[in-house]
Amino acid sequence: MSGTLVVVGTPIGNLADLSPRAVETFERADVILCEDTRRTRQLLTHAGVHGKRLVTVDAHREAQSVKPVVEWLREGKRVVLVSDAGMPAVSDPGGRLVAAVTAAGLDVEVVPGPSAALAALVASGLPTDRFCFEGFLPRKGAERKQRLGTVAGETRTTILFEAPHRLGATLADLEAACGGGRRVALARELTKVHEEVWRGPLGEAVRRAAESEPRGEHVIVLAGRPPATGPPDEEVEAAVRARLEAGQSARDAAQAVAEELAVARRRAYEMALRLK
Repeated sequence: MSGTLVVVGTPIGNLADLSPRAVETFERADVILCEDTRRTRQLLTHAGVHGKRLVTVDAHREAQSVKPVVEWLREGKRVVLVSDAGMPAVSDPGGRLVAAVTAAGLDVEVVPGPSAALAALVASGLPTDRFCFEGFLPRKGAERKQRLGTVAGETRTTILFEAPHRLGATLADLEAACGGGRRVALARELTKVHEEVWRGPLGEAVRRAAESEPRGEHVIVLAGRPPATGPPDEEVEAAVRARLEAGQSARDAAQAVAEELAVARRRAYEMALRLK
């Protein structure tokens, strides 16, 4: 009989959030796959679980881990997968491994746990009925520019992750793409003693990040693009594209199209930034 890969969500800061089912899963595990054996050993000690075999599966080792994990499962072993915090495979290693195990026709179970993305979304005060998760944006280049354009045009609430040393630059890029008035919530230290959720317009968020050094990984919850008024996007885009192709700058093209089609200059300028 084949074994099972069990994906376990772990606390994102407050160890009291570790569920009894997660502890039972650790106790029954033959092997525990983790990003950092030291952090996982601390978690197991807190749970009163000892003597378990820990194997490192981080972003650099995930691909090489597929073959031995599949073999362990075929031998009937119960393999548990955790990340340092939160749910594996969500902006953490694990997705490739889960895909390989399911492709091999083997069983995968999930033990849910705390989620920084959902905690921040609920605390943001922004619409929660429809939302999307973007995780970490690409750090630079054309791919980052394209993703920023996608986020700017998204009508649903968008959830992003960002490291403290890149928060200011990402907020500034979001302001350029979305406009300074777009609502945003910044969450950090979720479930911990110094939990903080700040809410306000993007422009103010940029100024705030510049005035004091951000600390801790942040969850950015961004309001969706408001419904467009006036001419449809296709018409505005065609007009902006024509002026860009004629050699005008994004700012000049936006100004001309705003006057020509009686649309907000910011809307035309955001379109120009996405097209450049």
